[in-house]
Amino acid sequence: MKLEVIEHPLVAHKLTVLRDKNTPSPIFRQLVEELIMLLSYESTREIAVTSKHIETPITGMTGTVLAKPKPLVVPILRAGLGMLEGMTKLIPTAEVGFLGLRRDEETLEAITYATRLPDDLTDRQCFVLDPMLATGHTLIASIDYLLERGARDVTAICILAAPEGLKALEEHLGDRAQVRVIVAAVDETLNENSYIVPGLGDAGDRLYGIVD
Repeated sequence: MKLEVIEHPLVAHKLTVLRDKNTPSPIFRQLVEELIMLLSYESTREIAVTSKHIETPITGMTGTVLAKPKPLVVPILRAGLGMLEGMTKLIPTAEVGFLGLRRDEETLEAITYATRLPDDLTDRQCFVLDPMLATGHTLIASIDYLLERGARDVTAICILAAPEGLKALEEHLGDRAQVRVIVAAVDETLNENSYIVPGLGDAGDRLYGIVD
C-alpha cells in the first residue's frame, strides 16, 4: 500500500473550511467537489494512457489519450456520492459503479447493502471514493470486493484518514495488489466512537442532512 498526503495551499484552505462546524451543507457540498477535483488530479498521475495519431489544424502529430478499458470510479454510498461530481468532471469518460456499505455501530464492521459493479474488473484501474478512512473496515470491504472481481490496480481517494485505519488497511492488504491511498490529511486518532479526531464530523450528514 502506498499513502500520499496531498500538501497544497488550496487543499489546506478548503479542508479547514470543511472542518468548521459552522459551514452550511450547500457550501460543504461545493467544497467537497472542489477538493476532490484537486485530489483526483494527483491521484490520476499514474492513470493508464496510450498514444494516438491526430491531425491538428496545422499538421499531424502523436498525442496521448486514456487507454482502454476505461477507468472505473466507485463511490461508497452515501457519503461517497458527494465526491463523484468532482471526479467525473476530471475524467468524464470514466465508468461509474456503486457500492453501498454501512457501519454496524456495535461491531464497527462494514455491511454491504447495495452493489452495482461489472462482474469482471480484470485490467481495470479502479478509483474508490470515500470521505473518511476511520477504522478502515469500509475501505477494506470495498477493496476486497474489487479484488475478488479481478482488479489489481486500486486507488482510494479520501478526504481524511486516521492512523488506525491506515494501519488496518495496510496489514489486511499485504502485497496482494497495487493499492494507493490519496488523502488531504492524516489526523491524530479515533475517539471512543471511532470518529476521526479532529476530523470534520459525519461527512454524510454534513453533505445531505440527518435522515431518521
